[in-house]
Amino acid sequence: MKYNLSKTALTLTIIITLLLFSFINTSAQYVLIPMDRTQNDHLKAYGIAFWSLENQQNVDWLLNYKGGSFLIKYFAALESELRIRGVSFQILRDSDVLTIHNTVNNSNMELVKLEKAPLIAVYSPPNKQPWDDAVTLALTYAEIPYKILWDEEVLQGELEGYDWLHLHHEDFTGQYGKFYANYGGMKWYLEDKQLSEETAAKLGYTKVSEEKKAVARWIKDYMAKGGFLFAMCSATDTFDIALASENVDIAATPFDGDPVDPDWESKLDYSKTVAFTGFKLVTDPAVYEYSNIDYPSSINTRWERNPDNDYFKLFEFAAKYDPVQTMLTQNHVKTVKGFMGQTTGFHRALLKKSVTILGEAEGTRQVKYIHGNHGKGSFTFLAGHDPEDYSHVLGDPPTQLSLHKNSPGYRLILNNILFPAAKKKTRKTE
Repeated sequence: MKYNLSKTALTLTIIITLLLFSFINTSAQYVLIPMDRTQNDHLKAYGIAFWSLENQQNVDWLLNYKGGSFLIKYFAALESELRIRGVSFQILRDSDVLTIHNTVNNSNMELVKLEKAPLIAVYSPPNKQPWDDAVTLALTYAEIPYKILWDEEVLQGELEGYDWLHLHHEDFTGQYGKFYANYGGMKWYLEDKQLSEETAAKLGYTKVSEEKKAVARWIKDYMAKGGFLFAMCSATDTFDIALASENVDIAATPFDGDPVDPDWESKLDYSKTVAFTGFKLVTDPAVYEYSNIDYPSSINTRWERNPDNDYFKLFEFAAKYDPVQTMLTQNHVKTVKGFMGQTTGFHRALLKKSVTILGEAEGTRQVKYIHGNHGKGSFTFLAGHDPEDYSHVLGDPPTQLSLHKNSPGYRLILNNILFPAAKKKTRKTE
């Protein structure tokens, strides 16, 4: 009888233990991906969020909580994927999640639901490589799929099938990047020029400059219908310059075979632009600059460009009232290293009043990061070429993001990629 009682007690102990483990396992229902300084790989963490959305799993983006952390309902494949990609994470119980929700509700934080993986397009010439552009580098490293589109696809209306569009550092004025003076005889320059001319002719245009302006107008229309636009470097200011110069020739003879319209200044129409107004152009083909939007100017040798003291500060927004701006500025730091480009920064005085400044170099007129609405969609412009290649000159080796997996500058790019996945109530339009 004593033996039977001991055996019964042992059986009960096993049952209770199994029930306890079962309770613990069922309670561990969420995965937190912290995005503060404890995160091993910030960039691949965005890829995990995107991958979860592709697998029909909603993602809670906890704005201002530990650097903009992600909270995802637990499933076995998620834990495996996190380990494979080297992303730091914590498994939480319901009680832990409740504590997080209370913290978010009672602080300058917000929970934004990401519900659907956006379809990503990159406007880029077919002869460019992924390492020619910071965004394609970020997408490739984070393992986020994207489709390359160029002029023909844009003018045939294919943009309507995509939620988010990035503009490779394109020159929408048709001046081939204004590389003529320094690189006009180089093989790559002549090949790019030939490709652009052949494409324009194929699409029925006699000038590349006119064809590029048409592309810019289609992209603007894409935004008006609800598309989300992101651009860096020269694609930011040349986009607006192309829109303002719709009915005026601003390309010099080396670019389109005839001179600039002498009355260009009086014919620019700033009402057609989305971000900048009142700017003046640099029409000299020998000068590596488009306009005075760029600040500091690419030709201003008086500006001290030193990576040790070149930083810009991200603005802090009220997460519950300005969730869009808060999403776009999520980071584990508030001060980000500056970086140059053909368009290094934006002159504050030339911004339209409707534009929101997201980041600026304090004590200067340089604005680095901006956002605005157009119709049902929006645009976000980040000045500079590569957040981890300060000066970025032609011929520089590709940036290895495995060496910069916690890059604050690259995080800004990836914030924008997730932005269209947010529940629509957070996206305000004018």
